Amino acid sequence: MPKETKKFPKDFLWGSSVSSYQVEGNVKNCDWSEKFPARTACNYYLNYEHYFDLAKELNQNAHRFSLSWSRIQPEEGKFDRKQIEHYRKMILALRERGISPMVTIWHWTLPLWMAEKGGWQNSKFSEYFEQYTRFVVEELDDVVDLWLTTNEPMIYTSLAYILGKFPPQKNNLLVVPKVFYNFIETHKKAYKAIHDINKNAKVGIAQNLSFVDVFDENSVLNKAVANAFNFFRNRLFLELTKNYQDFLGINYYFHDRIKFDPFSFSPLKIKNDDKEVSDLGWEIYPEGLYYVLRDLKKYNLPIYITENGLADKEDKKRTKFIMEHLQQIHRAIQDGVDVRGYLHWSLIDNFEWVDGFGPRFGLVEMNYKDMSTKIRKSAREYAKICKTGLLDS
Repeated sequence: MPKETKKFPKDFLWGSSVSSYQVEGNVKNCDWSEKFPARTACNYYLNYEHYFDLAKELNQNAHRFSLSWSRIQPEEGKFDRKQIEHYRKMILALRERGISPMVTIWHWTLPLWMAEKGGWQNSKFSEYFEQYTRFVVEELDDVVDLWLTTNEPMIYTSLAYILGKFPPQKNNLLVVPKVFYNFIETHKKAYKAIHDINKNAKVGIAQNLSFVDVFDENSVLNKAVANAFNFFRNRLFLELTKNYQDFLGINYYFHDRIKFDPFSFSPLKIKNDDKEVSDLGWEIYPEGLYYVLRDLKKYNLPIYITENGLADKEDKKRTKFIMEHLQQIHRAIQDGVDVRGYLHWSLIDNFEWVDGFGPRFGLVEMNYKDMSTKIRKSAREYAKICKTGLLDS
């Protein structure tokens, strides 16, 4: 059977993503730096031009990165102009290479002073964040195409306040409603602030959405529980912010196949087939991305895949992973979903939060001993698609 060539839209964004704490190195005055130090990380802060050259070599025309609040506002009420100028230089370096910047204002780390005030539990958090946002946007708006206010609010809330893995490492369901409310208010205020500065700005959130289905199709109870899980896991935050988004940023990694047994000590379980998994044991399920995108069509907003990737140290699965997820994106586009870009996670191997430097998500391999880099074979294959906008299947 001959191969079918799939063509993506002419102005489609092809790129990759990183976040400040995971790649920059030497971040101080940060709530992560004491218990989970990233040390020099990838030295991206000083060596960004090298990484941007790699992105250009790989035919990428978009790059998502985040700002470090700890660098920009090291003390309450004090902004460091040298740091914002540094980020301007980074953005201009991207533009010089024909790469469009997508900037995340907050990606999971807080300045120590903000953490000491209670972080996301502080009732005035949205006001502090609005002040930070206004400073950043007033300084960088003229060179930024797309803004993301925050990254994965639901995932962060779960990991920081329910499971206790991320700072402030709490296991307290009672604080979750307040944190959740603060995320909603923070995004709304930041959205309004950005549009006060530039009414034509494009603003969204990077939200981690999973594909939720049921283990037992014949169980009415199983379906009801899966629908409830899907609502709280994927839809609630989106429903409450849908009027404050110019586009949807979607991070896709997970398939949640729900099994509910009311007679079990632990009644709610996620039981995936796990026929193929990443180095972290995450199920690889490209078809789920199609269903996630199809469900988002009703919002009638442009969509960017702001993260999608896997831990694959040996680079044995990444090429197939990218191809199969792009096939599902193209399928969604053919069904009328307005997907405008794909940014793979990640451009380079990086500090994977509580998992440290072990997991390897990069299109580019990092040698952390001497900071040398090596483009992986999968990155070369992805680069062919970035150049032509064509996908063979």
